[in-house]
Amino acid sequence: MKGPLFLAEHADVFRTRVGAAFPGSHTVFRGHDLHQDLKDLDWLSLCAFGITGRKVPIEYLQLFSSIWVYTSYPDARLWNNRVAALAGTTRSTPNLAISAAQAISEATIFGRGNEFRALDFFLKTRQVLDSGVSLADHLEDFLRGGGRMAGYGRPISSVDERIPLSMAKARELGLADGPYLALAYEIDRYFESSGRPLRLNLSALVSAFAADFGWTPREFNMMVHACFLGGMYPCYVEAADKPPGALFPVRCADVQYEGVAARDWPSA
Repeated sequence: MKGPLFLAEHADVFRTRVGAAFPGSHTVFRGHDLHQDLKDLDWLSLCAFGITGRKVPIEYLQLFSSIWVYTSYPDARLWNNRVAALAGTTRSTPNLAISAAQAISEATIFGRGNEFRALDFFLKTRQVLDSGVSLADHLEDFLRGGGRMAGYGRPISSVDERIPLSMAKARELGLADGPYLALAYEIDRYFESSGRPLRLNLSALVSAFAADFGWTPREFNMMVHACFLGGMYPCYVEAADKPPGALFPVRCADVQYEGVAARDWPSA
């Protein structure tokens, strides 16, 4: 039902299945008493429960926690870290700086949008293959139709140094044998054999893990939102400790102007 009648059902009442706070008494978190039933959960486990509504196995969270460590690059030249650092050099507050950096971490090519599309692609590819289409035909049709392979290819270097570490951790936790992970590597081998510079990168790897864990694209998008934070904090701190404006300053003499030449403006 849509329109005014639908909205009227929600007027004057707050209906929720996820929880409610009763100050001075207790808080309900997805049907559980937060301070009694869930008080021993670690932070990531609570976040995962809030996102999915399910108790996520600790091994899944240990894997992603390690991958977040491998992805925490304290380099202010990276697109989102640069925002945190620029905010620091202007003396913004830490929360505003990090929030702004997190906002542009949704980038389609390098950020959360990329992994959202990669997970969606894996799920749909599995359906296509189950219908009898070969992987080669599916990939070629996808590319000919203008599709872009989220999670494959990497600027600057085709080697992703985080993958061996992530796979070692996955094997340690017994999580390295999932069908979507195998599919991710099968796609990688096809691109290598066909001579395309589209090698598996970390986005595809973590998206394959998410598919094996049964997470939807939206759940996964929320689960990994914090993966860049570890590298953002030091970029902000270092920039804030330098003189204002000292981050990536450009000399006027270094600016090459190719626009309209200087003009004389007559006085009134």
